[in-house]
Amino acid sequence: MTTFASVRIATDDVDRLTAFYERLTGFTATRPVPVFAEIRTAAGTLAITSSRLTDQLYGADVVPAAANRSAILEFEVPDTDAEFARLADLEFVQTPTTMPWGNRSAMLRDPDGNLVNLFTRP
Repeated sequence: MTTFASVRIATDDVDRLTAFYERLTGFTATRPVPVFAEIRTAAGTLAITSSRLTDQLYGADVVPAAANRSAILEFEVPDTDAEFARLADLEFVQTPTTMPWGNRSAMLRDPDGNLVNLFTRP
């Protein structure tokens, strides 16, 4: 059996991206070393790592920072509209919308341009 453990984002600015996700989730990241952070939730872990480290480990340009164009990080929240209001100063690409399947969703970008969906189930 395979267990989903985490999503890891490579970034050129670990501090900035970690601060964004700490604000978004309300969780404090664990920082074992300056080039790595983890935000652990009951559903899984969001890991943030320095692109300099991934270049050293995997080779240059294997994991380019700020290059995601297909994945969406999704966070279930109690009230999408309240989260939209709380985070209104951030770059939202979709205001709160009821999706065809019933979820209430608002979409924004993190500082590296990754899409983040905040949603509430019906």
